[in-house]
Amino acid sequence: MKCLLQRVTQASVTVAGVVVGEIDQGLLVLVGVEPEDAEQTVTRVAERLLRYRVFADAEGKMNLNVAQVQGSILLVSQFTLAADTASGNRPGFSTAAPPEQASNLCDQLADALRKGDVRVETGRFGTDMQVALVNDGPVTFLLEA
Repeated sequence: MKCLLQRVTQASVTVAGVVVGEIDQGLLVLVGVEPEDAEQTVTRVAERLLRYRVFADAEGKMNLNVAQVQGSILLVSQFTLAADTASGNRPGFSTAAPPEQASNLCDQLADALRKGDVRVETGRFGTDMQVALVNDGPVTFLLEA
């Protein structure tokens, strides 16, 4: 599982002109699910996302996690993160999990994050989504499980 997380001051997901998920301060997390990912992967990723210290403390150092700043998480599935880009001029997607597996694990991840004392919004799996964000910093990290 690959998660591209961005510290944001605001982010939203729109589907067919309707906002389906929106947060203010927090993390926008784009998730790419791979075939070997399982429930254990979800648990590990959820724990890391909830504990990952990317918000500034009183001294300006990245020492606070999303819950400590009373932030939210916007979770958006993005199968292209699991693409094979090792060669050629076109990405391959055989390295991405099948849609049913990916949808299930994304739902499990959202549920696991909701247990962590933060508000969680999501995009809509398998739809054409428009994601808008204001990246704070900019701060962006790629977490791989």
